[in-house]
Amino acid sequence: MKICIFEDKKYDQLYPLTYLRGVFELKCGHTLLAEKIKRKLEAEAYCYFIREELAPCLRNKVEGEAVNDMAGLEEDVLFINGRWLASNKDDLSLDGAEEVGLTGTSTAPDGTVKNTAFGCKGDDIVYIRAKKETIAKYLKDDFNALLKSLKENLENKAVTLTLIDFPWDLVNRNPEAIEEDFELLPEKGIFGSMAKEAVVYGDKDKVYVAKGAEVHPFVVLDTQHGPVIIDEGAEIHPFSRIEGPSAIGKDRLVLGAKIREGTAIGPVCRVGGEVEESIMHAYSSKYHDGFLGHAYVCEWVNIGALGTNSDLKNDYSNVQVYNKGELVDTGSPKVGCFIGDHSKTSIGTLLNTGTNVGIMSNVVGAGGVSPKFIPSFIWFLNDRAFKGHGLRLMIETAKTVVSRRGRELTEEDIKLLEHTHAITKEERMKLIKKGRKK
Repeated sequence: MKICIFEDKKYDQLYPLTYLRGVFELKCGHTLLAEKIKRKLEAEAYCYFIREELAPCLRNKVEGEAVNDMAGLEEDVLFINGRWLASNKDDLSLDGAEEVGLTGTSTAPDGTVKNTAFGCKGDDIVYIRAKKETIAKYLKDDFNALLKSLKENLENKAVTLTLIDFPWDLVNRNPEAIEEDFELLPEKGIFGSMAKEAVVYGDKDKVYVAKGAEVHPFVVLDTQHGPVIIDEGAEIHPFSRIEGPSAIGKDRLVLGAKIREGTAIGPVCRVGGEVEESIMHAYSSKYHDGFLGHAYVCEWVNIGALGTNSDLKNDYSNVQVYNKGELVDTGSPKVGCFIGDHSKTSIGTLLNTGTNVGIMSNVVGAGGVSPKFIPSFIWFLNDRAFKGHGLRLMIETAKTVVSRRGRELTEEDIKLLEHTHAITKEERMKLIKKGRKK
């Protein structure tokens, strides 16, 4: 059976994290959502359906696997929503009857209500298991129409599998995801270089230091409350403290940092200062002192010296975050910031509780706290938004940044940036015009 990992229409609830990547490319714990799905369900083949503007970039990442190819669905398929946070504890397998797993009321094709899953939020498709003969009946040119037809004609079943709805869901579930990633490692222990002056404070069986990683003297790995993962090529400098559950990605540099519990740092990041219950996707830098808490930072982001975000309001009430133009109650008093790809903050930048920063923006600290929403492709300084030097120069800067890590900004990447620039114009100009009135 083939597995088809797809995006549904709620990808925009995960902006700014999903402007330049599919929902299944998001990180939670030490691995991406797609990696968790593949680990849970080992299939003979995989394919993907995603927004058309993202397809060229995804094809470059998943060479040999089909993207947006309807012809590849002419066999038995298990369709999986890319927002599924797959756990080894979840009850889902390749084998089984044809059915549609939903996050809401369970009904038979004749409309009979069978049962309702506790805590369900709606009727989002989590998965569809269908045979090739059934798929052939509805297989046309539109993928979403295919899913709709299968949902209407197969038995619906309420399930309690977890779908990621908003950016803060990834952060809230990050500690548990790290613990499961650790449990599923093929090996555990210290295989890299660990100085005799470094200390494991707690259970030594909860440490994984991969071959090629290096832990310097005067480093503390605290496993009292969870495991610590240090992947290949990572280098942990003196006077760093890493509290579990935490995961340090490949070729990552930790510079005398205080890494608090629930933190997952992706590959090729550079991190200093204090980081708590946060996710840094990959290729981003928080080199200097400052605080990052309950946050998700995408790729190619640079947080300037003493950059700090708030993750708790003074009145301890739930944090609200701008999502699709409206303030949404996160249901949590601990929410930090969400920073899109290629954005930068200057020295001394202070980000408000629940701040949403788009992609390719430049936020300059001026002594005050930032607004809760900063659109994509702007310069924000002196409490005003500006166009800056325009998209062309922003792309040239991005080319320089990625080349410093031995990467290349491809033509497909540039076209996607241009598309995102166009679809974010309205929200950007609204804030710029507001600044002009000041």
